[in-house]
Amino acid sequence: MTAVLLIEDDDRIRLSLTMALEDEGYTAYAVATGEEGIAEQRRRRADTVLVDLMLPGMDGYECIRQLRRDDDVPIVVVSARDDTHDIVAALEAGADDYVVKPVRVKELAARLRALRRRSRTVLAPVTSVLTFGALEIRPEAGEVRLDGVAVAVTRTEFRLLCELAEHPGLVLSRQQLLQRVWEYEFGDERVVDVHVGRLRQKIEADTARPRHLVTVRGLGYKLQP
Repeated sequence: MTAVLLIEDDDRIRLSLTMALEDEGYTAYAVATGEEGIAEQRRRRADTVLVDLMLPGMDGYECIRQLRRDDDVPIVVVSARDDTHDIVAALEAGADDYVVKPVRVKELAARLRALRRRSRTVLAPVTSVLTFGALEIRPEAGEVRLDGVAVAVTRTEFRLLCELAEHPGLVLSRQQLLQRVWEYEFGDERVVDVHVGRLRQKIEADTARPRHLVTVRGLGYKLQP
């Protein structure tokens, strides 16, 4: 069974969400603080982690950053905060997705299933190496290299880069990327923008004037040599 770790300080929400996830077929265990969540994830690694932002002591943002430093586990924020700044900050900290409270359990379960499918999917590119100038993407090996040096990317960043790389020079809209990378029919397009921004920090010499990962105003993104 898929194991989910819930980091939530509200006793009522923690209990009800744990029970709802178990009803959906997940093995769910929960803690009340970020510190406990990090220790629990190190002790018995969950397949997915759900994190509230408003935690006592260490806040959700720092919790996400520390979880991300440890491994590439899929992280979903579950928070009452729906301001753009909060969503962007959480995604930039390393979260893969963001769900606003009150939580619709069926929707959350669908997103968790999509995350698991993405983590298990084996990419089948036309070629084993996709080259864009000094940027090399090796889908079969799960590697990204820039000037021959390995670049550390998350699973979601890697899938996003591969999707763009397999359609060189073609503009893909944010909605298309949500469907193909996140497997969502509908969703918050800011998720795409933040992941693109994180990728640029890793593969572009000048993020203000990107050479490879380019924005086409009003249309979307494309990858070019």
